[in-house]
Amino acid sequence: MNGIVINIDPVIFHLGVFELRWYGLAIILAVIAAVLITVRQSRKKGIIADEIFSLALWVMMSGVLGARLLHVIDNLGYYLSNPSQILQFQGLAIWGGIAGGGIAVIIYARIRHLPLARLVDAMTPGLLTAQMIGRIGCIINGDAYGGLTDMPWAFIYVHPNAFIPANLRGLPTHPYPVYEMLWNTMALLIILWLGRRLKRDGLVFLSYLSLYALGRFILTFVRQENITLWGLQQAQIMALLILVASVAAMIYLNRKRLLPGKLPEH
Repeated sequence: MNGIVINIDPVIFHLGVFELRWYGLAIILAVIAAVLITVRQSRKKGIIADEIFSLALWVMMSGVLGARLLHVIDNLGYYLSNPSQILQFQGLAIWGGIAGGGIAVIIYARIRHLPLARLVDAMTPGLLTAQMIGRIGCIINGDAYGGLTDMPWAFIYVHPNAFIPANLRGLPTHPYPVYEMLWNTMALLIILWLGRRLKRDGLVFLSYLSLYALGRFILTFVRQENITLWGLQQAQIMALLILVASVAAMIYLNRKRLLPGKLPEH
């Protein structure tokens, strides 16, 4: 049976009732990387570092709550049967995290009178980097598993504490976290390239949403989740909606410069 055997305990150590997981460590490192990168990017856009440090805590809390809420909704049947597991925070949905964090950014920018479009553009490279680091935790956790495959790079989870379902434990599955990390690496390179060329605030962030949504839609075909509509999984439905909305917003921003009285000279 071809594949890469993953036999790592998701829990690093226990200290009384406290436990540190590889997933939690990855999230901590992801947040630190995102903040540091955003501070550097924001300085280029005239936003002081103190604003980013103040914003980071609110984005992190709101993002985690949003990610957990969407995960619970997506697996509502399980959590209705196991309500004590709702507050365990052992499963997060990225779209919920983006939505929750986005709400915090909008509110903070409005209160502090910061340019929202410029702020989210500055946050984009850090956000992508954080997503890649976070997926390292998913590799060990076994919670973002793919379907069965005979590819030589398949992941075979054998540790009893891995979150992969029992019917897939010990079997070769698509390494979905690796696929997404590779896609996000490509997206980050494109974003950095666009950041030096796009002059309209907000286009960098909208480009990120479009690229990530496209990747999520394609890559989710190798995952095993509940079918929601038209033979598609919930993550794919959300990806399509976000892809359409972000592309429409990009078209709107570009056309906004071509209103009557603002036509380009020939």
